[in-house]
Amino acid sequence: MTDERLGDALWQALERLPPGSGVIVRHYGLPLDERRALFGRIARVARRRHLVLLRAGPDRLGRFEDGVHNARGKRPGLLTRAVHDRREAIRAARDGVDAMFVSPVFATRSHPHARTLGRFGLARVRRGLGTPVIALGGMRPETVRRLAGFDIAGWAAIDWWAGQKRKAVPI
Repeated sequence: MTDERLGDALWQALERLPPGSGVIVRHYGLPLDERRALFGRIARVARRRHLVLLRAGPDRLGRFEDGVHNARGKRPGLLTRAVHDRREAIRAARDGVDAMFVSPVFATRSHPHARTLGRFGLARVRRGLGTPVIALGGMRPETVRRLAGFDIAGWAAIDWWAGQKRKAVPI
């Protein structure tokens, strides 16, 4: 997940992601023309590093996007959605999303007052749906390890990348 908090750490994070990882370009605070220019730069890195590239939001940002995050209806490419409870997860699964980002699993600066799901809340939200789940919210190596055995497809972070100088930790 990208946003303005990453600053120049965005470029280091992109270089550290394992091939096959995904990037969701957010940067909602940028004017559309600047957001498109940033998307183009990210797309060049993503293609070189074999990363999956999704855009968030309704505005098309450029060529080479592999799909859309949080869109409604059918779209070309991959479709992912953020879900925060069981009802939203059921709706996302019925809509045929390719993956859902379940959040916030743990406390996060992005949503400081949100009630967290915890490990077992994450399990309740996704139970029996069959849609791949990516954990979001307070994710860092030690919290990822706490999710061992919970059948998640991956994890996503924003803040963790800002201060990191090492590669991502696999699940």
